[in-house]
Amino acid sequence: MSQRFRPSVRLKSRPEFLPVQERGHRVATKYVTLLGLVNEHGHDRLGLIASRKFGNAVARNRAKRRLREIFRHSEPDTVGERGLKGLDLVAIPRRAMLGAPFAAVDEDFCTALTRIRGQA
Repeated sequence: MSQRFRPSVRLKSRPEFLPVQERGHRVATKYVTLLGLVNEHGHDRLGLIASRKFGNAVARNRAKRRLREIFRHSEPDTVGERGLKGLDLVAIPRRAMLGAPFAAVDEDFCTALTRIRGQA
């Protein structure tokens, strides 16, 4: 994937988030809760939700930056090429993520993504 988190791989508006939240499969891990629903776009798209209960603005933004970076490196562009269906994903960071090393969060997200793909 390119160096940017392109608009084509983002969930941006409420109508894009709602179907995933209502009908998507949910997987909760130590650092992130991931919801996923098959889409028609042929590639994965990511939306992030970090409420004020998570922490202050600095903590919320740091968690979202980390999740975006992990998603960017998880090769969402090659999903269609590998014969997998594209997913709309909504990631909700958990408070345990605040002090966790990046590698642990990365492994946790990839585990959750694998489990979501198995359910979808």
